[in-house]
Amino acid sequence: MIRSRPTADERHREFNDSGRRGPGRQLWVGVTGGLVATLVMTAFRLPISRSLPPTDEFWRRYVRRGGSDSATVPSLLLHLLYGAGAGVAYVALESRFAGTDADRPSEATAELRGVVTAVGYSLVLSAFGLRVLLNGLLDEELSPDEELIFHLGHAIYGITLGAWLGSRGTPE
Repeated sequence: MIRSRPTADERHREFNDSGRRGPGRQLWVGVTGGLVATLVMTAFRLPISRSLPPTDEFWRRYVRRGGSDSATVPSLLLHLLYGAGAGVAYVALESRFAGTDADRPSEATAELRGVVTAVGYSLVLSAFGLRVLLNGLLDEELSPDEELIFHLGHAIYGITLGAWLGSRGTPE
């Protein structure tokens, strides 16, 4: 017997009926979405820039306090932690503006809106990261091509976050 793939509505229903409700579900969806998006962003960035995320310099300067050796594992874990936190913040912000069930658009429209708003959100994070963290806290200037990759990586984070969350239904 050939089984057909579940429809998007069936996947959303299955996910939404998985026992996770309210703030706990929002936290779970935000953490996992942020982790998935950070992994995709990092997979894009690492082979192109051939360097670790700026969390490496942050770790060396403020946690390890000196040394020139790279802190690969801690810096990647810190980057994942930032991404998970940003996912939680996005889900919390998005759910505040989602409206009531009667106001909700079609599934396709909601998914597209989620991707667009998550990309906008990620570009705000990227601008903050560049100006406040890199330029301010770490006193680093990126070359124009490094800056482009930095912003593209964050746009990919937003695309992934919005698409991943949209494929799982809107948090309740």
